[in-house]
Amino acid sequence: MASTDVEKAQATAGSRAAPSPPASTYSSDEKGRTSEIERVDAPGQLETPLYNAHIDVSGVDERKLMRKIDFYLIPWLSFLYLLSFLDRTSIGNAKLYHMTTDLHLTDQQYLLALTIFFFSYSIFEVPSNVFLKRLRPSVWLSLLMFLWGIMMVRQTVQGLVHNYSGLLGMRWMLGVFEAGLFPGVNYYLSCWYKRSEFGIRAAIFFSAATVSGAFGGLLAAAISKMDGIGGKPAWAWIFILEGLVTVVAGVMSFWIIQDFPDTAKFLSEEERTVVVRRLQSDDQFSAAGESLRWHYIWRSLLDWKTWIGMLLYTGADAPLYAFSLFLPSIINQLGYTATPANLLTVPVYVLACIVTCIVGFVADRHGCRGYLTMICLSVGMAGYIILILSRNAALSYVAVYLAACGIYPTIPNLVAWVSNNVEGSYKRSVSIAMVISFGNINGAVSSNVYRARDAPWYSLGHGIVLMYICIGLVMSVIYFVYLKRENARRDRGERDEIIKGVNEHRTELARNGTYASIADAKRDKGDEWSGYRYTL
Repeated sequence: MASTDVEKAQATAGSRAAPSPPASTYSSDEKGRTSEIERVDAPGQLETPLYNAHIDVSGVDERKLMRKIDFYLIPWLSFLYLLSFLDRTSIGNAKLYHMTTDLHLTDQQYLLALTIFFFSYSIFEVPSNVFLKRLRPSVWLSLLMFLWGIMMVRQTVQGLVHNYSGLLGMRWMLGVFEAGLFPGVNYYLSCWYKRSEFGIRAAIFFSAATVSGAFGGLLAAAISKMDGIGGKPAWAWIFILEGLVTVVAGVMSFWIIQDFPDTAKFLSEEERTVVVRRLQSDDQFSAAGESLRWHYIWRSLLDWKTWIGMLLYTGADAPLYAFSLFLPSIINQLGYTATPANLLTVPVYVLACIVTCIVGFVADRHGCRGYLTMICLSVGMAGYIILILSRNAALSYVAVYLAACGIYPTIPNLVAWVSNNVEGSYKRSVSIAMVISFGNINGAVSSNVYRARDAPWYSLGHGIVLMYICIGLVMSVIYFVYLKRENARRDRGERDEIIKGVNEHRTELARNGTYASIADAKRDKGDEWSGYRYTL
């Protein structure tokens, strides 16, 4: 059966919409469609050219096609992120197996080793996303995986990590090579799926982080049995074995990771056409390809949504790193030894994984990403308030579940929310990277808030994490209100452009730009086009 969205696109390309009496140049349905302009007999100016108009897609079943795409993309990318999160947080598990003692680290030195990762990680995220767009994802992502795996294995096996400076070097390089994976994959997935489909895929992908939290504890407990083999302590074997798996995965990724929809080799020409057309019907005008222009990048840097999104994402990402790096230590200080402490993290992450996927599904189905963000952050806030006030180990352990269920679902939901509201492939790649980068640089702060002298209740650390969550909650309200007001302005016609030969008499609209056709307006303005409606 042919794709429903593609059929609509074809119908739009060959016919005129029924007249309607709007106040604006554009109507105010979900994403905004032409109305006054469509009533004017100027076909060449109004229609966006149909992608691959000569291709017959009547034999393509859209549901089967999307299942095929999911199968080729999601499992492997999720596995790569699982490895990424395992590698970056394995230091928390290694600490429980005497790493700080063997390397003669003070508490302050250990915290700085955590911190340095976030600086290199944040610095290289934006340029990495630009490289991803310029190069093939199969080349860039697999290269990053291979290099950070080699770095972990080489530094540990060759004995370079035998003191504080060696550990700092490993953490810095780990940040450099890992920087491109999370923002890169989220941008990459946004190039394959419609806005109403992206949330659950981002949630499943990110759930690998929660799985890594559970799996990492089990894996560390198992690897600890290798203590002394080859003259290496248990913590060194954690780095070595996880690094080896990453190297193998990086090599395999070159053949497994697919490229962008218009060039994907695992799809037929008809299937590639369907994917691009359905994205364009969702107002992703750049789906067929876009040339690099600095104009698009500057649009991202000057967009208020980017800067609010950065503060909003920080409200979830800084707590995420504090939580994942210190959860084993927090449980350990509540009276459990190393291996039981690692094992007790498993059910926390399992529940967080389930809730993350549920939130992603509901957000896609009902389009309420803003409300879900506020709810999740409120749940996380409740968890940390309990952690601050509690002096009971059992109650604190329950509060950890609330904190996880508040923090983890928020991350992919925020990435989807920001991505949904940015159009233009280069602009979206830079915006997503900037948002995630700013959140990660604040991980440098949150990784220093749990000091050994504050054990076992870590009131100061919990208080700082609570502050971040409050910032995120406030910014989510501001972001929601601004988007809603902007949609209302477009409904009233305040953002309409002048289309030559159609509404040139509307001279008061000149400030919004003058274009030869709607297609030109869409291509140049992206999400600032007056017919584009933001996701609330």
